Amino acid sequence: MSKINTLLFDCDNTLVLSEELAFEGCADLLNQICELKGVSPIVPFTGPKLILEFVGQNFRGMLKSLQAKYGFELTDEELEVYVRREEDVVINKLKQGLRPCPGVDDVLARLAESGKYQLAVVSSSALRRVKVSVEAVGQDKYFGEHVYSAATSLPKPTSKPDPAIYLWAMEKLGKKAEECVAIEDSKSGTLSATRAGIKTIGYVGPYEDDKKSEMEKTLKEAGAVVIMRDWKEFDEALEKIQSGSV
Repeated sequence: MSKINTLLFDCDNTLVLSEELAFEGCADLLNQICELKGVSPIVPFTGPKLILEFVGQNFRGMLKSLQAKYGFELTDEELEVYVRREEDVVINKLKQGLRPCPGVDDVLARLAESGKYQLAVVSSSALRRVKVSVEAVGQDKYFGEHVYSAATSLPKPTSKPDPAIYLWAMEKLGKKAEECVAIEDSKSGTLSATRAGIKTIGYVGPYEDDKKSEMEKTLKEAGAVVIMRDWKEFDEALEKIQSGSV
């Protein structure tokens, strides 16, 4: 029976329902960048279109993917300007309408009360955005300073599916992979955690009902050892890992 003592939570659409709001802001900004660079995507970017293509990636990762796809270039200075601007746009949207994922607050409260686990957030998004997110819904009390960002915390910024942010978080927490469980809602996030050697619970709650089965398959293929559709299933999912049955 494994000794799990650390739970590592993705933020966007795992703790908070932020992806739809965030991608709306991203789409507006990307359309501006494409216009400035003379790039003409087949149709203008929309929030839903970006979610399908880039869920789990941060804005820096999106910009690099789009440069390769559409053959335009951004200088390092331009990249940093746009990354910062995206933070501001998204944070404003999150402050206006962010909500927690249904049921997660009850789980966090129970976990904190038990005192059995170190709780931390491990995200691709910028640290400023992640902190605003958990503070906006009152979850910051569960994590304190244990919030880690692939875009901000690392010496060299990156994005999931690179495992660097999970390796960094474990180093800072003084934990080994076998002591940890990650909770992720995206393919890139699941790959990031599993490539760091961490057993991962895949969460498909925020996806539309007609997409849930497809996402379950995607997350399993990315390495998730158990899937949950609702936070009510968390205890059972965690017990499967702790017992060694998955």
